[in-house]
Amino acid sequence: MTGPYPDWDMGDLEAKYRVHKLWRTEDKDALIASHSEAIRAIATRGELGASAALMAKLPKLEIVSCYGVGTDAIDLAYARKNGIRVTNTPDVLTEDVADIGIGLLLAVARKIPQADSYVRDGSWREGNMPLVTRVCGKRLGIVGLGRVGAAIAKRAAAFDCTIAYFDLRKRDDLPYTFVGDLVELARQSEFLIVTLAGGEGTKNIIDAAVLAALGMDGIIINISRGSTVDETALLAALETGSIKGAGLDVFWNEPTIDERFLRLSNVVLQPHHASGTVETRKAMGQLVRDNLAAHFSGQALLTSVV
Repeated sequence: MTGPYPDWDMGDLEAKYRVHKLWRTEDKDALIASHSEAIRAIATRGELGASAALMAKLPKLEIVSCYGVGTDAIDLAYARKNGIRVTNTPDVLTEDVADIGIGLLLAVARKIPQADSYVRDGSWREGNMPLVTRVCGKRLGIVGLGRVGAAIAKRAAAFDCTIAYFDLRKRDDLPYTFVGDLVELARQSEFLIVTLAGGEGTKNIIDAAVLAALGMDGIIINISRGSTVDETALLAALETGSIKGAGLDVFWNEPTIDERFLRLSNVVLQPHHASGTVETRKAMGQLVRDNLAAHFSGQALLTSVV
């Protein structure tokens, strides 16, 4: 295991497998070397992944089971080439991540954190808080209409938002407007919610041109991966007011994020916790364990990536 899981998962895993806890040892290479001929599985988390270098040290490795939907930190090409199976935990976290996407949008637009402080610090006694931004009925652009993007759209429709999206291709099964140019989508939108997968193909896809097109009335929400947004451009846009605000659950260098974010009043920050409910985390851990059990009993994997 590359990192800990909640206690309810650890107990079950330790009852069924010999678990080597990589994060608890100072000499990781020594632990790997001493057990390399016996280790058949890696249990990891989305942000920890499994590099080619790690997998290459484990000649008996058969499967990497990931606690999380994102697999950009797992070297999938190496896994395919070497016949190593990879699983993740899709679907079970979709609804909670979508909830946070809408929650962050409301928090930024309606300035919910600032309103809380306004009451607590006594400012309300001196006068009413300045006006904020409406969410209902606005133009929403979704960057990546996969599982989470579609769930966001469903929620936004209940707010009577006009919904358009950017993706690799048009989805004929959904009624929203496809825009094949990301800058144009930003230009048409007041709110932009990023739900893309991470990886090299989407790195810094939200760049200065996209943010400029979003404009001074624009709000961006990122619940995908920190790599999808050019943080230098985003910080410049927030600091200069060339966009109205941002709601961020993910960052480029998390958890050691750029300290400039901490000084900005037009951004709401989350500690990569969109799927962090008891219900979802239990379902994620169960899916990891079910995939491992299926593999070692010769059954079909439940959520195979490779």
